[in-house]
Amino acid sequence: MAIITKIEAQKRNTDRVNIYVNNEFFMAIFTELVYTFSLKKGMAIDENDLKSILKEEMYIKAKTKALNILSKADQSENKIREKLSNDFEEDTIDLVIEFLQKNNFINDEILAQKIVNTNVNLNKYGKNKIRQNLYNKGIDKDSIEQAISSLDQDKEFENAMYLAKKRYDRIKNDDKHKIYQKIYQHLAYKGFSYDIIKRVLNKLLNVDEYDM
Repeated sequence: MAIITKIEAQKRNTDRVNIYVNNEFFMAIFTELVYTFSLKKGMAIDENDLKSILKEEMYIKAKTKALNILSKADQSENKIREKLSNDFEEDTIDLVIEFLQKNNFINDEILAQKIVNTNVNLNKYGKNKIRQNLYNKGIDKDSIEQAISSLDQDKEFENAMYLAKKRYDRIKNDDKHKIYQKIYQHLAYKGFSYDIIKRVLNKLLNVDEYDM
């Protein structure tokens, strides 16, 4: 029969403890589970049974935390993994991710498309900024490229022109060279490509960059 030889509080996470059995690391659990199952040093245990019970408890807690996070906002797989990583082991997180994907609580492709739609229709961002926003949300590379590929170039040009006109109304009394530079910088910040910015400026100001 195995014996619990040490229950040690973790230094980085005071809510968790490391359990040692027969002087070897057994597993890490939440401190409250020590009291729930009346675990203590010197206690004789069946290793397999205890590990199974504790793993199930940790899985339930990890799943509950993940669902709570998702109740506040959609998340990518990577972000869920990141937010669970401080409290749970990788194998527990893998089980939670499997559950979330199976029940469609997380789906990077759908999330990426939602972000693209919001960025295009509400924020009126260009492709470069949208790509960066998707990356910051933890969306996987394939889903990012798939979502970006669906962008309509005419819509992107329309958004760039809209933003350029708004900026032009604020600075139209400036020197023409400054107007060109300020609009260029503004559209670049909003994530539009050089080609789109050039088209917008040529149409709005009726001038080519080489004429400036």
